[in-house]
Amino acid sequence: MLSGLGLSPDEVTALLLSVKVASVATLCSLAPGLAVAWLLARKRFPGHALLDGLVHLPLILPPVVTGYLLLLGFGRRGVFGAWLAEFGIVFSFRWTGAALACAVMGFPLMVRAMRLSIEAVDRRLEQAAGTLGAAPPLVFLLVTLPLSLPGCLAGAVLAFAKAMGEFGATITFVSNIPGETQTLPSAIYTLTQVPGGEGAALRLTLVSVAVSMLALVASEMLARRMSRRLGAG
Repeated sequence: MLSGLGLSPDEVTALLLSVKVASVATLCSLAPGLAVAWLLARKRFPGHALLDGLVHLPLILPPVVTGYLLLLGFGRRGVFGAWLAEFGIVFSFRWTGAALACAVMGFPLMVRAMRLSIEAVDRRLEQAAGTLGAAPPLVFLLVTLPLSLPGCLAGAVLAFAKAMGEFGATITFVSNIPGETQTLPSAIYTLTQVPGGEGAALRLTLVSVAVSMLALVASEMLARRMSRRLGAG
């Protein structure tokens, strides 16, 4: 079906790899993102501002810097990478490393959307559930999470869209290896450097825009549907 759009096998491979990397990055970020968002929204503790700053640091750092820090930390000889390699877990120059880089870059967007959504939940509802005997984890699962679900979904889609377009941190950490780490942005960059590659680069650019727009539209539709259901409930 994708070949019917005029994409070559290499371009189809880059597109599918991008979707795979973005999906894994988003799914693996959901639980820690939700935990950090709840912590920032509902708790006050020493180091709160520091944690908030660290979470949002990838937004203001040059992506190349983030990728280089990942290389220092999770490369084969990195602080954590050397230890993980002993267990057969390798991130550098692998598609899993691309997923890690995309997860790090999309994490601030996910956490911010989730945090704002959790902060919008009326705390009196949580307190009422607590007075009825519900334990804090149960209050979160039955009250906080359902009411903040549209915002959490929006955060996940933002992280996915960011992962689909991530370039700087990814190419610094895992390079640009066709079939292994060459995602859609990397493929577009490569094509712009090749004589006569402008047409293929334009095709992939349009595909990238279409995928991102579809994700955002789907997120908006799902968020509205959930909001209507929660309002009706």
